[in-house]
Formats: sequence, structure tokens, C-alpha cells
Amino acid sequence: MLDFGPHRELSTVLLIDDDLVSREVMATVLTMNGFTLHTAEDGAAALALLAAGECVPDVILMDAQMPGLSGAELIAQLRTCYEGTIFAISASLTPEEVAAAADGFLLKPFGSEELHKLLAERQAQSAPAAPSALDPHEPVVDAKTLAKLREVMSEAKVQEIYAAIVADLAKRLSALDAALAKRDAVEFRRLGHAVKGGCAMAGAHQAARLGALIEAAQLEAGGDQLDNAAALVRDLHAAKTSLERILEAGFPA
Repeated sequence: MLDFGPHRELSTVLLIDDDLVSREVMATVLTMNGFTLHTAEDGAAALALLAAGECVPDVILMDAQMPGLSGAELIAQLRTCYEGTIFAISASLTPEEVAAAADGFLLKPFGSEELHKLLAERQAQSAPAAPSALDPHEPVVDAKTLAKLREVMSEAKVQEIYAAIVADLAKRLSALDAALAKRDAVEFRRLGHAVKGGCAMAGAHQAARLGALIEAAQLEAGGDQLDNAAALVRDLHAAKTSLERILEAGFPA
């Protein structure tokens, strides 16, 4: 727990804990690791600090069980005057109603890295998703390609080809998810190229276009680029579902 590191300017924390020793130790650890700390010995004192404007925290750490105003009731009171993140802290498992009301949980004793990790997870959950590349007016299947296929083969064979495309997309999507998790840019782009080529040949227009975008995607930089790549994979999942629905319903005449 005593992971004293270089001073960094980080989040402002309001720590609510009725135990003096726990409060002082946690405050010292977090302060030494760059956090700005305010402390309160109970729920009522914390609410008074917030009401007076003496503390504007980025995150509230509150002991899950304290005398007086505590637990889920305290969280409800805090929500009336505070819109930020509230993490419950405890030396044992927190009550279910507190866990449900809080934004996260830290088991005592914890250090700055555990708080960093939980804050990062919370930020990731609340971050806006990358915009979709799907066009609601875009055809899932290219009508001209479908017509040419019908000229040279039976309807049953056309259905068979598209069923194979859907099955192949399922496999490619599983591999794309794995490549994205590993940030394997080479494999990610190779799979995009394969999706682009196979789907274009059969006239699966929407999936082919997304495959081309995946082939051109960047993973090395991380950040927004990684978010965009993940959004493309989600869009391809949606395109596969659209293609499945068309196949199940029968292609338009």
C-alpha cells in the first residue's frame, strides 16, 4: 500500500472514513502520489464540505459502513449535491445495496495504483463511443452483382454463396476481435483485406466497404485510432447481422 512515488498533480479526492488511523494513512499515501486530498470523518461532515463549496472533488471515497449517515443512504444524499464518481471502500466485502449504489469498490488496504486503475475503468465506461461508419441508406447487397449471379446460377446456389459469406464473416469477426485485443495491426489489416475481397466478389457491399476501412485502420497509435478500429469491428458485426436477416427472409426479386 505504501507506494510513495513521484509527485504528480492528479484527481482531487474527498475521503470519508470514521476511523482516524485509516483516514490518515490513506490520505498520506494518496497525497504522496499526487492526489489532492480532503477528508471528512462522517457523512454529515462530508455533506457540509460539499455544501459550503470547500471541496470540489473529482472522486469521493467513502467507507461502506460508518456510524450515522452511511451506506446507500449516504450515497443517495451525496448524489443530491455531487455529480461525480463515488467509490465505496471497505476492509471486507461491501453490502450489496452499497455496491449497487456506488460507481465502484476498493478493498482496504489499497494504494494509488488501484485507485488509478478504477478511475481509468470508470472513464472508459463513460467515454463516448467512436462514431459508427454505417450508412443507414447504404445497400447491404449490391443489386447489380446479385443480378449477375442470378444470370449464371440457380437461386439455390446464390443462397448457398451468401450463406458461405455469412459463415466466413463469423470466423473473420472472431479473429478480428482477437487481433484487436492483442493490438496485432498486421493481422487486423490482413483480415480486413480478406473481408473486403470475399464480400466484394459476392456483392455484399456494406461488409466489403467496412473490410476496406479495417484494412486501412491503424492500431499502433492507440487512443482514438484504437477506438475507431473497435467501432469498425462493431459495425461489421452489424453488417453481418443485416446480411443474415436478408438471407433468412429471401433475397428481393
